Amino acid sequence: MLFERIRNHPGHRPALRTGTAEINYGDLIRHVEERSIQLQDVDVLGIALDNGIDWLLWDLAALHTGIICIPLPPFFTKDQIDHSIATGGITHMVTPGGLVATGFDRSPLIPEGTAKITFTSGSTGTPKGVCLSETAMFNVAHAIHAVLGDDFVGTHACVLPLAVLLENVAGVYAGLIAGCTIHLTGLQEFGSQYHNLYDVLKQARANSVILVPEILRALMMQVHAKGPLPDLKFIAVGGARVAPRLIATARQLGLPVYEGYGLSECASVLSMNIPGKDKPGTAGTLLPHVKAEIRDGEIYVHRPGFLGYIGATDQSDGTVAQWFATGDIGDIDADGFVHVTGRKKNVLITSHGRNISPEWPESVLLAQPEIYQAIVYGDDQPHLSALIVPSNATANIAAAIETTNTVLPDYAQIRDFQIVPPFSVENGCLTGNGRPKRDAISARYLSPQLTPEPSMNFYDRLVAETAEARASLYHVPQLVDGLQGNISRSTYVAYLTEAYHHVKHTVPFLMAMGSRLPEDKRWLHKAIIEYLEEEEGHEEWILNDIEAAGGNREKARNATPNLETQVMVAYNYDYIARKNPVGFFGMVFMLESTSTQIASQGADAVMNGLDLPKSAFSYLFSHGSLDIEHMKFFEQTVNKITDPDDQAAIIEVAQNTFRLFANLFAAIPHEGQRKHVA
Repeated sequence: MLFERIRNHPGHRPALRTGTAEINYGDLIRHVEERSIQLQDVDVLGIALDNGIDWLLWDLAALHTGIICIPLPPFFTKDQIDHSIATGGITHMVTPGGLVATGFDRSPLIPEGTAKITFTSGSTGTPKGVCLSETAMFNVAHAIHAVLGDDFVGTHACVLPLAVLLENVAGVYAGLIAGCTIHLTGLQEFGSQYHNLYDVLKQARANSVILVPEILRALMMQVHAKGPLPDLKFIAVGGARVAPRLIATARQLGLPVYEGYGLSECASVLSMNIPGKDKPGTAGTLLPHVKAEIRDGEIYVHRPGFLGYIGATDQSDGTVAQWFATGDIGDIDADGFVHVTGRKKNVLITSHGRNISPEWPESVLLAQPEIYQAIVYGDDQPHLSALIVPSNATANIAAAIETTNTVLPDYAQIRDFQIVPPFSVENGCLTGNGRPKRDAISARYLSPQLTPEPSMNFYDRLVAETAEARASLYHVPQLVDGLQGNISRSTYVAYLTEAYHHVKHTVPFLMAMGSRLPEDKRWLHKAIIEYLEEEEGHEEWILNDIEAAGGNREKARNATPNLETQVMVAYNYDYIARKNPVGFFGMVFMLESTSTQIASQGADAVMNGLDLPKSAFSYLFSHGSLDIEHMKFFEQTVNKITDPDDQAAIIEVAQNTFRLFANLFAAIPHEGQRKHVA
């Protein structure tokens, strides 16, 4: 059906497009057939590519030739990839280097009729191979086109990895059936935390996109800062429960957001809200081919189309079970809208005997703009508590929780909370697709008794306790405009001049710190020596940058620094001499954590905004990359500092120097001027 529809679309219409390449519908089958010829000796094809035209051509070629395809998500670890290759018996792999044999044979445990195996990491980290037929996938794709209609035919931008079934089936296959142009962007081009998403969608003039809630929140912040995206007609959001307030806020920003629900075992989408048939707070109505019912509060789906898991097909009388237990708790209301309230395995039972899905209060918490991430817990406890990651350092979390509690019944309200550092894939708290690993989070931040006290190392505590001061720095207009490239050349030179007059003290600071350490702290000399070797001469880099930017290096060298710069320098000398030399690590943390987060981004933006050569940014570019390694070393070092007085000193200096550095930036002459302003 898919290839028949492709042939019937106007041949001149673009089918697949990137920023530099395009294949129209008239040529698409030919490209697929060329790839198909290369698959003659392939039994099971693995795809390990970034999002792009190549990924889709190989995927379509596998469909065209009837070869089993196993996409490998880019967020999988090496162990997960190795497990997927061995379990599925991938015989050949497509990588950036081309098509290569793996040496494995096709697994005999793959059910008959399997067209695609999607490995889902879930919350355990061990991938589980879900076997799907062509019919299962194209039932979903065809149904999505049927309910949306041709009004939404246009450009679909792929934001999620193509290896994720939601994008592969609901995005690409449904889009090709409809005759959409599939716009493909390498995942790295979206930037960390998807900060380039707005620009990608605007340039592509995207009409539809599929997001998970965390990426939706990132897009909302970008739209709030940069303005609407009028070309967008439909944003599908899924992967986790979404609070009605978040949907309402997104729509106020002009984002046409509609929540849906699905599972890998059901070939992605089961239900969705659409324009004209929409009830915020629900996951929409079932797609035409889906039949579901509620049993003991759990959603069951009739013949979802999956053929079983590799090695555990759950066969009964020779066929896969007629009804599939989704593991999701919910109901279907009188109007046919599906309500998904959480996962059965995550249900909390309070000491009052109340059963609560944590996803419910979590979705309400995440609808508050002050909250970036949240995990609710309270099993066997009289009330619920939460681990909270603020969206910014000035966020009033207590007020946000108070607002949350106004829409929750008494038994589901949050009574205690703890601020913690962000959950991420890197620290083991999130799966690759952004879902929380609750057991890992509990082990990291909670005691075995699940009390509110976090088992946090000192570095994480330092990050958490300086969050407010760090956010205040990031809101200084000079810094905000610098990160967007909206500063004048004179402002940039003025910043470099002040940077010179505090950076030239870094080596003396470190020497003063080392000389004043008491005998029992002399083990820190090794770290100080390493910092000294790294920091020597950096102030001369800044003078070189000033000269390359059109400034006068000697004038800058001999200038009297602003009072705010003098105060920051004097504060650190005084603290080292009079209070506690170990506290200077707080200044180190402030400078290097700031560098890793904004130095390279700011350098890129200002360089492009002012048409300056890269030679004018050696200090910023070098620190943006160097300090990533420095921070790893710093984290290892401060986690060895166990004296409570030393820890308190480091936190105190860090908090104060974030404030003083903000004052330094705020004192730089600045009018928000743009390109070519002298």
